[in-house]
Amino acid sequence: MSKGFALLFFLSACASPAPDMFGAGRAEVTRGGIEFVVFHKGSEAEVVRMGYLTRAERAPVPRMMVEAAEAATGCRVIPNSMVTKIPGDTGVARFSLDCRT
Repeated sequence: MSKGFALLFFLSACASPAPDMFGAGRAEVTRGGIEFVVFHKGSEAEVVRMGYLTRAERAPVPRMMVEAAEAATGCRVIPNSMVTKIPGDTGVARFSLDCRT
């Protein structure tokens, strides 16, 4: 394996936050056999789904992203706050949080 391919493979297996989430807390959560990386900063969470899923396998992912964000942050996800860059995307989503106890 070439060094360039190995580096590309390594980087593609890593999750990094959007620039405005740099410095955020990071947690890894598994729900329904799917791994998620959750970045938490202030009253927002960014959830990144790891791995490939077929279109048919993606339907429950938004619910699992909410569960992952809540488990990782200890906060409640505000209903209907999910925002994606591409409508219907299940790879990366941003959620608003209610962290009052």
